[in-house]
Order: sequence, then structure tokens, then C-alpha cells
Amino acid sequence: MAGHVAHLAVAASRQPGQQTRLGGAQIHIGDADLGKSELSGPRRQCLRHLLRKCLGPWLHLPLSLTPVLIHPPILESRTFSWPDEAACERFAAALAAEPALRRAGIELDGPLGAGKTTFVRHLLRALGVSGRIKSPTYTVVEPYQVNGLAVSHFDFYRFNDPREWEDAGFRELFAAPGLRLSEWADKARAVLPPPDLRLAIEPQDDDSRRVTALAGSALGQALLAAGARA
Repeated sequence: MAGHVAHLAVAASRQPGQQTRLGGAQIHIGDADLGKSELSGPRRQCLRHLLRKCLGPWLHLPLSLTPVLIHPPILESRTFSWPDEAACERFAAALAAEPALRRAGIELDGPLGAGKTTFVRHLLRALGVSGRIKSPTYTVVEPYQVNGLAVSHFDFYRFNDPREWEDAGFRELFAAPGLRLSEWADKARAVLPPPDLRLAIEPQDDDSRRVTALAGSALGQALLAAGARA
């Protein structure tokens, strides 16, 4: 698959709620650590037989299988410096003025205190959101409707069960029109679709921020160009 790199590894614990494609067969391992009541008997034997057939000499059972990680293509990358919060605010305002933002998925990476939520608040304010803007650390998602635009602000910091992706309706939110902002996306990497734009925010010793922006689509490239004009 052009522009994608796949890695297959055997790890110590099986990740729930994920799928892997081996050859022409698709294997669902979403129940892998639910216990004997959910995955046992003939079903387990069938799964093992299929894995053995697909992986051949690489497979030693009992086994644990990590998901195949597909790295989305990077069409363009830029590095920005935010010397202060005002620079972050200008960058957010520039993105808010770009029409491509209304259909974009943006991921925000960085350590605690990097400024991910601060950026989201400036972006939502620039879009016209008024009132309190809450961090969705405990609720996972906070929805907004502003000027005909649906915005979903996700924080996956406490996301630890991929089955919640389906149960909470996150798949439908990501498939629906609108803007999707995801903090701590690495916690849900196995289920998230590739972002249009990824912002990795790194705090510096002088309290400035170094921002590495990676565009994975034409929408992301348009947002990069808008950010460069800030």
C-alpha cells in the first residue's frame, strides 16, 4: 500500500477491540482478553487454527498478537515556534479562518501542560464558541454546535478500552460531517482514522512551544498553509 508502512509484532499482552488483516483473512480479536466466558472452546480453536495457517513458522501458541500498525502518509511537514500564548492564539485564529477546517480531523500530541487544551480553546473561541469550554478528560468528548458547524473535542487520556469506541458512538461522530479535535490520540491509535493534521507541541526551557505540524491530506496541507500565514 503506497505511502504506508506496516509492522507486525508479537507482544506480551493482547490488545482488545482491534482487528488485523493477515493475507486475505480478517481476524477480529476484540474479545481476546475478556476471559473464558467470551472466547473459549471451538471459537478459540478456530481462531488459533486461522492464525497458525496465516503466520506459519512465526507463530507459537499460546500467543499474543499486537495490531498491525499502519502509519498514515505525511504529505507535508512544517515546524512553528510559539514564543507565547498570543502566538498560539494567532495560529488558532488562522486555522479557524480556513474553510478546510470545517471537515478536518486534527490530533494534538504533547506532554501534560504542553498547551493542547489551550490551543483547542483558542480555536473554538475563534470559531465563535461562547461560554465555558470544558476539558473532556473525564467525559472523553465534548460536542459543540457553532454557526452551523459541528465540533467534537475528544480527550483520550483515560481511554483504555477500545470497545468503548463502539459503545459510546465515537465511530459515528468521526464519520459525521464536522471538525474533530483529538487530544492524547496515541491512547486510541488502534481505532482512530488517520488525521488530516497532527500538531505535536513541545514545551521549551524558555516557556515557548515548538510545534511540529504534519499534514496527512490535502485538507491538512491547506491548514498548514493557513498556519504559516499567522
